[in-house]
Amino acid sequence: MSDLDKDLPLRADLARLDRALAEVLSEQAGPEVYAEVRAIAGRSAEERSQPLAAELSPAAAMALVRACGLYAQLFNIAEDLHHVRRRRAHRQAGSAPQQGSLSRALGKLKADGVSIAMLADTLRDAYVGAILTAHPTEVQRQSVLDGHRAVRRFLGKLAAADLTPEEELELEAKLKRVIVALWQTSEIRHFKLAVKDEIENGVAYHPLTFFQALPALYQRLDRQIEATWGQTTPLPSFVRVGSWIGGDRDGNPNVDAAVLRHAVTRQAQVAFEHYLYELAALYRELSLSQRLVGVSPALVGLAALTPDQEESRREEPYRRALAAMEARVLATGLQLGVRLSGRWPAGRPYADQAEFQADLAVLDASLREHGSATLADGRLAELIRAVDVFGFFLMPLDLRQFAGSHEAVVGELFARAGLEEFAALDEAARTRVLLRELATPRLLYSPYLDYSAEAEKELAIFREAALIQRQFGADAIGQSIISNCAQVSDILALALLLKEAGMIRLVDGQPRASVNLVPLFETIADLDRSAQVMTALFALPWYQQLLDSRGRMQEVMLGYSDSNKDGGYLTSQWQLYQAEKRLVRCFADGRVKLRLFHGRGGSVGRGGGPSFEAIMAQPAGSVAGRIRITEQGEVIASKYSDPAIGGRNLEALVAATLEASLSGCASCETDETVFDELSDAAYRAYRELVEAPGFMQYFLEATPINAIAKLNIGSRPASRKSLASIKDLRAIPWVFSWSQSRVMLPGWFGVGSAVRAFIERHGEAGRARLQSLYRSSPFFQVVLSNMEQVLAKADLGIARRFAGLVEDRVLAEALFGRIQAEWQATLDAFYAITGQSVLLEKNPTLHRSLETRLPYLDALGLLQAELLSRLRRQPDDAEALYAIHLTINGTSAGLRNSG
Repeated sequence: MSDLDKDLPLRADLARLDRALAEVLSEQAGPEVYAEVRAIAGRSAEERSQPLAAELSPAAAMALVRACGLYAQLFNIAEDLHHVRRRRAHRQAGSAPQQGSLSRALGKLKADGVSIAMLADTLRDAYVGAILTAHPTEVQRQSVLDGHRAVRRFLGKLAAADLTPEEELELEAKLKRVIVALWQTSEIRHFKLAVKDEIENGVAYHPLTFFQALPALYQRLDRQIEATWGQTTPLPSFVRVGSWIGGDRDGNPNVDAAVLRHAVTRQAQVAFEHYLYELAALYRELSLSQRLVGVSPALVGLAALTPDQEESRREEPYRRALAAMEARVLATGLQLGVRLSGRWPAGRPYADQAEFQADLAVLDASLREHGSATLADGRLAELIRAVDVFGFFLMPLDLRQFAGSHEAVVGELFARAGLEEFAALDEAARTRVLLRELATPRLLYSPYLDYSAEAEKELAIFREAALIQRQFGADAIGQSIISNCAQVSDILALALLLKEAGMIRLVDGQPRASVNLVPLFETIADLDRSAQVMTALFALPWYQQLLDSRGRMQEVMLGYSDSNKDGGYLTSQWQLYQAEKRLVRCFADGRVKLRLFHGRGGSVGRGGGPSFEAIMAQPAGSVAGRIRITEQGEVIASKYSDPAIGGRNLEALVAATLEASLSGCASCETDETVFDELSDAAYRAYRELVEAPGFMQYFLEATPINAIAKLNIGSRPASRKSLASIKDLRAIPWVFSWSQSRVMLPGWFGVGSAVRAFIERHGEAGRARLQSLYRSSPFFQVVLSNMEQVLAKADLGIARRFAGLVEDRVLAEALFGRIQAEWQATLDAFYAITGQSVLLEKNPTLHRSLETRLPYLDALGLLQAELLSRLRRQPDDAEALYAIHLTINGTSAGLRNSG
């Protein structure tokens, strides 16, 4: 079947959506807007950066903005549905397993000589975590996302082969009604998001996807292992979804102990409601009569505790047992402060998750022992896995705070206790006094002394975290992360605060921690020193004892966003790679198990790109069965709004982790001399740009950064303080702003200069060397592949319109000229290394996708630039600001990974 034939269903969906949108626009916005939208669709690539019709009224311009955004959003839905359809077609046709699938990964491992024993050993110590964060690049409201899911549902039903004409008409009417509702729904929040709103957004993905996708993933993995090796192995619950939402205080003053408690309680509510629903469903299913099947004595004992005293249930022991379990689960949730209701009066609470699991095991064993294994393998098996994965807290919550905040609280504790002036001490002295305090059970805090509000707030958060662990289980809060970690004392300062809250205790003189202490290395300089810091930390006997209490596993987080903002794309990628290699050696020398936590964003400039390829390109030894990755902003919705797509993304994470951990890479060349030279040259080019006189003025005026700061998409401010340099700006709005203006600068700038300088220095032999590395180095392949996607989404014609907003025209021409020259040099470099003649030559799917949506994205860019100009002439024009926010929303949806 040709690619053209394969895409026929997609084209049918796009045509159907186009017809429905045409009707809605004609009816709702009028013929003028509809005619302009049709004209946009017909614009050639050369015409797309040219101004739109100047005679549009403000109302028509607003409608046009909304129409272009809606087109992009609905086309996304059709494409996602088509991807699921194509994967099903592959499986139905018995095609070779696709990259990123478990069957392909496990088959490769078996072919490489990996035994079932080796796999089992890796799985015993494995951990794959997708961590949801509230970083503010998801601009779409949940109401809009709900509409998108309805569109997807009706499109899927319309594809059924056995539809009657009447059914097709009814489904098309339903589809149109959803589109009308979307058109009449405000896409922009009129209020600032609170952390509680972000918590709601985060937990929404469990009923949508994770409750179904995660148990199904474990079942699929179990089947594939048996199919590959002919036997099974115990499968621990090593794939987890975690969260930062409600525990991340770095730069967010709105997170306190009450918010942390609310986050965990709300998460628990979602988990308990799921368990009650599943127990009720099992109650309906397991109507087995004691006259027809035997039951175990343990099941009889469980059934005797039932609140269900109906005569009709007297001979149905499984239903009686399930009613007893429902009553106990209800009581457990209520005892934990969770708002719940149930069918039965609350029973005796479960002491912990393990006690609940023990009752589920009684049901499972009784069914299997008495000829009902088929029943045990269904909903009950899924619930058993769900309880093991989600516990009483749904997803483990991370704590995170800036190292400077920890330092300030420690300094205040020292001062009130009459100890040294902590801030005045050098690093050696800080380490010495911290170890002194960590070696004694004495606390520094006194309830009889006064402390600053900030110190009290931080200490209250740690105390609340300790209480949450005692109530919900130790895994409810698993990590405490130190942002901008730069030295050993940053880690020990956190340890002291954890000790003050009881999360580190001395047991028989040995420190025992209930949480992992996780340094986050973010800047280029900190990445360079990361292994030195960890080596020095591991040299401390006290910390070695602490590691013993954590199974000698140490997590290290690497920051992709800030390192990119600090050093540019290529330097950031290379320094991250080098840091990982050094950490692997450091941990091996210290006999400590390494778990890397990759702080990736959606955009390439923030470490985004396909997860499978990214994991496979990691340095040898850096995965070892353990990895955590952040899922941020609009990427969460695109990956996890649907069980099929969410399951596929989780499967790719697991497949890549197992393959990277167990399959030897025959050719993973990363010539350090070459990449060091490229990185140095790229760094110089990037820093020369961002340190150029007037650069911050250019950035502030040639991007919508100020409008983004006013967009209600997150609870954190866009910057830590007033903007004097890019150092003051958060990495997320930095990348987001360049995406909106279609420069996409963080995803490519500096590569062209680096490659040009390398070839000028080494001649044709240098060009050949780069081409050879591209063929042999997974790292270089991923760097260039991700950059190619960014280059394809960028548009310097649109970017020039934004540059035209800079008041100082001399400055604008100078800096845009440098950006344009580097852009051309980067394109030339990409073609020279890869041998391609056009972008996306080897990725026809993405090429087709962009060609479908670029006319509307380009129109949104032009409209955004014009509206920004209007707003700067009339700063109080609320209508212009609202329209700008709509263009930001539409562009973000169309680009899909803009922040």
